[in-house]
Amino acid sequence: MDKCEVLIIGAGAAGLMAAYTLAQAGKKVTVLEARERSGGRIHTLHNELFFKHVELGAEFIHGDLPVTLQLLKEANIDYLPASGEMWQYKNGEFEHEGGFIEEWDLLMKKLLLLKHDISIEAFLEKEFAGDEYNELKKSVRRFVSGYDTADPEKASTFALRNEWLDEDNEAQHRVKDGYGVMIKYLEQEITNAGSEIYLNSIAKEIQWEQGKVTVLTLDGTVYEAAQIVVALPLGILQADKNQKAAVSFDPPIPEQHKAIADMGFGAIIKVLLEFDESFWLDDKTQALAGKSLENMGFLLSAEEIPTWWTQVPQHSTVLTGWLGGPPAALKKDIPDEEVLQQALQSLSNIFKITVDELKDKLTAFYIANWTSDPFTLGSYAYDTMAASQARRILNNQVNNTLFFAGEYLYEGAAMGTVEAALSSGQEVAKRILK
Repeated sequence: MDKCEVLIIGAGAAGLMAAYTLAQAGKKVTVLEARERSGGRIHTLHNELFFKHVELGAEFIHGDLPVTLQLLKEANIDYLPASGEMWQYKNGEFEHEGGFIEEWDLLMKKLLLLKHDISIEAFLEKEFAGDEYNELKKSVRRFVSGYDTADPEKASTFALRNEWLDEDNEAQHRVKDGYGVMIKYLEQEITNAGSEIYLNSIAKEIQWEQGKVTVLTLDGTVYEAAQIVVALPLGILQADKNQKAAVSFDPPIPEQHKAIADMGFGAIIKVLLEFDESFWLDDKTQALAGKSLENMGFLLSAEEIPTWWTQVPQHSTVLTGWLGGPPAALKKDIPDEEVLQQALQSLSNIFKITVDELKDKLTAFYIANWTSDPFTLGSYAYDTMAASQARRILNNQVNNTLFFAGEYLYEGAAMGTVEAALSSGQEVAKRILK
């Protein structure tokens, strides 16, 4: 039996940040991770399949995020600009710097008048019932599904309103060499401080009483501690007990389980395609678009894989495709080859190149279907109408013994981000150290 002061379940950004903060303060910590690697939804692929490096999961630093930037500074890790032009492909034409959402000003005007929270789908049906608003409704649904990876029938209108009011178009960055280097730094600091990280350790049962926790893993190993931080993805906490990574609590914690069920967890598929050249920069595409796409950062469309981005301002032959929300959930069990075919067809429709030509140009691909990943079961959290109350419950410790951490517990505007996960892990560690 392994004994320590604090057990942490999950070695994603939240779990590792909690472990790092506790270990730096002299606590003996044991981290259990179900996968064969740390990082969770951060997964940088290095020098494989021709890719120099690509992010299968988290990729961007959105704006000025204090915890992330402080950690990168401590670790002496650089980050690079990731801002480019926004393009849309709509009704067979390229549009430069089109807004995400049709009739934005009218939408915001109606949102600001809303007195009681409802789902964004209910809001659209109530305020924009006529056919003349079909494009507006479609673009809102697409944005909520794509950006927030949320189900419009469950997503809180108040939360989306706050998010959209907070949109300040701050500069975006990427971590030089990928977020994986930050994970490596955290791992090294934790183990250098005398704490331990065990991979391939699937926690199945958490037995607890005040001041004592026993965790049983799938392979029968037993771990014991005075306190525990549960830093599993919300999708795993919401999972049926027959799921591989689902975990049970003994005695049960019904108030916390209801809070977990009350929160929203999205779906995502990320498609990484590397080509032998940046075909979107050729003369043919320039003629289609009316100008060069050399500074194109993002391209939005209504295709089956609707959102695409480049590595601008870095020169790269990689295109990243993104499908979020209910459309991604419907493709949970589709084979990778089929998703690849849909991605190539989407690009074919946009750039007027045959799928066969694209296949000839393709040098590497990777389909990151996070919704079918047994250790994630989705993307990241979004606010339902019950989420703020649920967060309050889960951000409270249980008998100073059980603590929860994760991006879904972040109170700031950057929910669902690496910043949210790191902040939550750091906050939990501070509460334990009090």
